[in-house]
Amino acid sequence: MQRDLSAYGELAAVVVVRNGWVVETTCSSDAVHVGLYAGPVGDAPDGEALFGGSQEEPVDLFGHLNQAFSPEPVAVVVPDGLRLEAPVVIATLTDADGAAVFPRVLVQVGNDASATVIELHTSTEVDALVAPVLEATVGCDGRLNHALVQELGPRIFQLGHQAFRVGQSGRVDAFAVGLGGDYARTRIDCRLTGRGAEGRLAAAYFGEDDQTLDFRTFQEHAAPDTRSELLFKGALDGSSRSVYTGLIRVRPEAVRTVAHQTNRNVKLSPDAWAESVPNLEIETDDVVCSHASTVSPVDEDQRFFLESRGVPTVAAERLLLEGFFEDVADLAPHPAVAETLRDALADRLDRRDAKSGVEATS
Repeated sequence: MQRDLSAYGELAAVVVVRNGWVVETTCSSDAVHVGLYAGPVGDAPDGEALFGGSQEEPVDLFGHLNQAFSPEPVAVVVPDGLRLEAPVVIATLTDADGAAVFPRVLVQVGNDASATVIELHTSTEVDALVAPVLEATVGCDGRLNHALVQELGPRIFQLGHQAFRVGQSGRVDAFAVGLGGDYARTRIDCRLTGRGAEGRLAAAYFGEDDQTLDFRTFQEHAAPDTRSELLFKGALDGSSRSVYTGLIRVRPEAVRTVAHQTNRNVKLSPDAWAESVPNLEIETDDVVCSHASTVSPVDEDQRFFLESRGVPTVAAERLLLEGFFEDVADLAPHPAVAETLRDALADRLDRRDAKSGVEATS
């Protein structure tokens, strides 16, 4: 892999996937000793039982294709009672030109167990279709911190799906960073099936040139006293586009649900375009639910406040954008993921500043 993993410190396990095939697996002896499994699903105890844990059937054509053509799914199994301190990293590389690649990850966190799983999706400068699937289940009183860092190349089409299922008093914190791809779509299903389950979803994305970044989320409450929080923030430059479509669904049995959904977008160019469509579907009473979305340029009043104190316009906008993403970065499950987001944001703002300088002198 091209990414340096030293920033993640001590790791419980590293699995490297290339074009859908597992090419390297490393597990610390301590993690193996306490019962962690991370590697090809074919070598996992009862590996076949991991399929369908969070979704009985694929949700679309690309899910069916993944189910049929994923060559070597990765399994991460955290047994009951095991609380992993170090993260598991799954590094997925696509470098096959003209290929269709179907990586799949199956995560099972047992009762009263906890783990952090970080997926890093990268590619070389190839034309390819990548359709990744994640299935994750969290048992009673379990905790899963999951992060997906998507830094695919500019000629990749990605059509991904993440499905989480959380049991009684369990919790999942899912974090996504969307940076690469020509067209990159990620669907996230978070199903809370046990009383007191929690799901917290956060994402940050930055579009450049003519990229399209598409997020679709489903927060499903299927048990009493469940709670979900969603915060997605994006910035769009050039002629890039973003689409956010979200649904909070509260089933009849899910009384005393608390669910919130927020999507904020900043347009940095008149040619950029963002669409935000939050939705609620509530089938019971005694709930607290809300949704909010905004699409706007950089706040003029905030920019003027900084300019009036001697901060140049370009520097003022940069400060505001860095602050705009900071509350999302604070939700990252590992400091290295937050730094990846901040570094990527700095790189994109550097390119934007360079373009502004060229235009100003032309």
